[in-house]
Amino acid sequence: MGIFSRSSFSERSEKAAQKTLANIRAQRRSRFRILACIDGTEAGYDTVKFAAKLSPHDNCDIVLLYVRPIDKSLSSEGLNVKVARQNLLDAGAELPGLRALKKGLDILKEQGLDIDNWERKNDHEDAWGDPVGDNKVEFISKEGRGVVLKLKTAPDVAAGILDQYEHGPYNLIIVNEPSRWRGEFKSIFDSGVVQRVTALAPCSVLVARETSLENAGFLIYNDGSKYAMRAVRRSAVLAHSIGQPITLFATANDASLRKQAQENNRKARDLLESMGIEVKRETTAIGDPVIQIIKAGANQCIIVVPDDGRSRLSRAIYGSTAWGVIKGAVTSVMDVR
Repeated sequence: MGIFSRSSFSERSEKAAQKTLANIRAQRRSRFRILACIDGTEAGYDTVKFAAKLSPHDNCDIVLLYVRPIDKSLSSEGLNVKVARQNLLDAGAELPGLRALKKGLDILKEQGLDIDNWERKNDHEDAWGDPVGDNKVEFISKEGRGVVLKLKTAPDVAAGILDQYEHGPYNLIIVNEPSRWRGEFKSIFDSGVVQRVTALAPCSVLVARETSLENAGFLIYNDGSKYAMRAVRRSAVLAHSIGQPITLFATANDASLRKQAQENNRKARDLLESMGIEVKRETTAIGDPVIQIIKAGANQCIIVVPDDGRSRLSRAIYGSTAWGVIKGAVTSVMDVR
């Protein structure tokens, strides 16, 4: 009887845990949540600056993520593991990634997010047999806004970022431009962090470039597809909420198709106007979509391109407009899903 009782208790505990997790996820879905990935480089902090720029309201949460490699031997010199688990920010030793997270938090403060008087919580989870595991510090304002510093352990950075989404969910993942690009097909199997995340993430991904931080405006590409109209709606709501002007942009392969491109813009404008969102400008261009989008969006804060609905493998084999723009643009690009 004791065995059955223990089993029954275990089942009830598991169900209670699942219910709690489901409630947390439901609450998070009602908020705009950004996962800003930092790697300790100066360029990596552009993701933090964009997170602050895109989330000025109390219904927005920011999670700063640093992924560190598995270290079962714990080679970090002088690290007191117990202290790091219990009080990450006050740990006496410099755990790899901790300095980067602290700097990211300082940048958020410089951008106007003063968390000094917010409620603070620490949490730890075992991971991959690493002595430190996963650790986070969560700051919560009286209005319910959250800022989280997450130090995550994973076999590689891309896997850590994608796994963190499963702990979300998130509306947007922000990564910084890589030092070099691989092809889209190779990115699925190779170790390029940004390429793998962009190819495989379930949510929208912003590839941040420092040059566009001071620019204004969202250039939203619209090819008339249902995926493009969904991207128009989602990105326009974001642009409107942070006071960024919106330009709708469509292309035609030749002059005979210009009217169709203009019609695509008209439908998008009608949709946004019905939502009370103003469109500053509509424009069309003739020629290769990738080249024209990059050219038109060069001075914008963000170029928005829609996910085309195909599988990642299909996109890799046949190519995609979104991938071409992400690689070739001189400004930041958001792939909306």
